[in-house]
Amino acid sequence: MKKQNPISSLFENSLESLKNYIDNQLESTDAVIDVNFVIQLKSDAYQLLQLCKELNQDQSFVQHINDLVGQANDKNVWIKTEHFLLSDLVSILKNKSLDKKQLFAFAYYYDVLRNEIFADEKAISTLNKIIQSEKFSQNIAQLQNHSKIGNQEKYILNSLNSLNHSKKDTAQKLIEKSIENILGQSATTEIQKMLQETIKEEPKNPAISYPPNEDSLEKVMAELNGMIGLENIKKDISELINLLEIQKKRSGQGLPNIDIALHTVFLGPPGTGKTSVARLLSRIFKILGFLSKGQLYETDREGLVAGYVGQTAIKVDKVTDESIGGVLFIDEAYSLTQNALGNDYGSEAINTILKRMEDNRDDLAVVVAGYTEPMQLFVESNPGLRSRFNRYFHFEHFKPQELFQIFESLCKKTDFVLTDDAIEKLQETFELLYEKKDEGFGNARVVRNLFEKCVQNQANRVIKIQTITKDVLRALTEEDIPEPKETVQTVFFSLKEE
Repeated sequence: MKKQNPISSLFENSLESLKNYIDNQLESTDAVIDVNFVIQLKSDAYQLLQLCKELNQDQSFVQHINDLVGQANDKNVWIKTEHFLLSDLVSILKNKSLDKKQLFAFAYYYDVLRNEIFADEKAISTLNKIIQSEKFSQNIAQLQNHSKIGNQEKYILNSLNSLNHSKKDTAQKLIEKSIENILGQSATTEIQKMLQETIKEEPKNPAISYPPNEDSLEKVMAELNGMIGLENIKKDISELINLLEIQKKRSGQGLPNIDIALHTVFLGPPGTGKTSVARLLSRIFKILGFLSKGQLYETDREGLVAGYVGQTAIKVDKVTDESIGGVLFIDEAYSLTQNALGNDYGSEAINTILKRMEDNRDDLAVVVAGYTEPMQLFVESNPGLRSRFNRYFHFEHFKPQELFQIFESLCKKTDFVLTDDAIEKLQETFELLYEKKDEGFGNARVVRNLFEKCVQNQANRVIKIQTITKDVLRALTEEDIPEPKETVQTVFFSLKEE
């Protein structure tokens, strides 16, 4: 029997439904809110709703906050981010005496987050009548009581540290703005203090990503095969898995094995999934018993090279110590040998890494990545590198249709729907981008930047609409997509119009 969402029967009377309750003959009263205030609420609440939808696609985040209330890890019964956020707002407003304007602001956020209803700022007179009614105050009290989830306070705020820094900062600012809209600007200092006390930094290294607690080869391969493009990479990894599994079987039968080096070179342009594939590789090596932990430590020249003699080795040792049991991923590794200013300690970093690779050869894999030609020169520049790296994965540019599929996947994750004319415009854009590509073309990074631009354009368009429906919020139209030539000029900023 399917479990019922514990908040599915929350208070149903929203601001919109209250309009039907108000007596049309109710005499006018002094205005509590004005049009500008409602427009501001509309804009801020819209951004907060979009953030919640984005966080709902972050499986680990949603599972984390649901675990706080003992909710089953079944997507069908998970409580959504916006409902936890409403519970947080109720906790923050507890024991505070709110005036009519503040109650209206809270009700507005409730309507947007719970029902995706945006009050019409043109109906300002009706809204002011609603606020003055006794029924309004009764409804507010009821929804405050029923919006609370469990016994814990501030679910979202206490979970923000599990997000990457960009999402965390965005969420913190939007939540701070929502509280300010309800309590007023005079409460800004109090809000900031409360946020600082709630959102405490955890002693966690952001460069390290760990595998999920319950992992399997089937899960990893499903994620790999779910990635767009990369057909040759998928083939290479499948063949590597076959080799590793047979080596395990030979060991189990007491047969000798060849010495398999897990160290790998990733060649290719940026934005083609090299870091993601390295993360999957680390999990594969752990699952098959070739690494003990399966974490990925991501770094580059800046993370390895220091500015004084002797310090680089110390820095490299620290990074390597945290990589033992997993994969050390060095992006743009050739920068360790490139120096135009003289006194460089990149060679010290390389020699230290080579020593650690030998000392920890049974429980450490190093993956070096970067553009094809510089990486080939990098490996050939040092006999130690050449002897330890004999496995190469070649990453290719995404084709136009694959770039479009990446855009479509971003839409699906955040619940946007492309209109037919938007699809046609995007396909033209990706054809043109692919035609103009060079070695530095950012592939998926370019697509993500374009998607964010389209979402911003959509927000600028939608915010002017008086009646915002769910379909309006989901639609990306031709108007929201930048002109193809404009996108090309943005990506290849040195390119002049022909």
